[in-house]
Amino acid sequence: MGDVAKDLAAGTVGGVAQLVVGHPFDTIKVKLQSQPTPPPGQLPQYSGAIDAVKKTLAAEGAGGLYKGMGAPLATVAVFNAVLFSVRGKMEAILRSEPGAPLTVKQQTIAGAGAGFAVSFLATPTELIKCRLQAQGAGASVAEGGAAATAALKYSGPMDVAKQVLRSEGGVRGLYKGMFPTFAREVPGNATMFGIYEALKQYLAGGTDTSGLGRGSLMMAGGLAGGAFWISVYPADVVKSVIQIDDYKNPKYSGAIDAFKKILKSEGVSGLYKGFGPAMARSVPANAACFLAYEVTRSSLG
Repeated sequence: MGDVAKDLAAGTVGGVAQLVVGHPFDTIKVKLQSQPTPPPGQLPQYSGAIDAVKKTLAAEGAGGLYKGMGAPLATVAVFNAVLFSVRGKMEAILRSEPGAPLTVKQQTIAGAGAGFAVSFLATPTELIKCRLQAQGAGASVAEGGAAATAALKYSGPMDVAKQVLRSEGGVRGLYKGMFPTFAREVPGNATMFGIYEALKQYLAGGTDTSGLGRGSLMMAGGLAGGAFWISVYPADVVKSVIQIDDYKNPKYSGAIDAFKKILKSEGVSGLYKGFGPAMARSVPANAACFLAYEVTRSSLG
């Protein structure tokens, strides 16, 4: 099996592991990011991550934590295949000779290139996911089943795609939030893959990391995933509010406008809404992803 095929297969397995472990945390993150600023004197809809979990479970059951999972699950194979195979191709280009280990700097560059490529798939997938995750917010404060039903605009991932294509400018509508997605994926993946390699080399005591055990791979992957979010979280907040913004009566004219308005109305803390769930998700989800990737790729020879 060729290197590209190995990266495709291993990336797919890693992506599924990451999604299953991390999606409930991601749902809570998006709910916190997308809740409106309360009027003066009123409390926010969710006081924090634990409150968001409780209200989601009360209003929507356990399935509410997996809302919007259909879109990333349907594309997780392609998403991670692109991410890891582009990274693998860039590694081959950057190597001084076949089989030579890459430096941390080279892995950082490879990660940036992979992040750029995967942004084209991430943008529409994230838009669909965020619309589905955020729409439960209005329903959770409504009284009675009828009000909750009325608050649901979309019946599922395909319905989101159809409505956006029909009413929000066609394919262009699915790429709303492209700029903040680039601002998240390029530096985020550069940081993640660079730190992942640095941690592996540190744990291995040198550039040969082939002998690392599963515990070490999970530790390196988890910490690298946490570094991803620390480096780019404000861009993710901007992406989320842009993607769920009303098309006919938009609150934001673009990513820069969203950034300025969030800072003005909520301060720096507004750019870190949902940061706790993001970090709580990132460490176990990325530990699972990198471990599944490494084990799968190794098993393929």
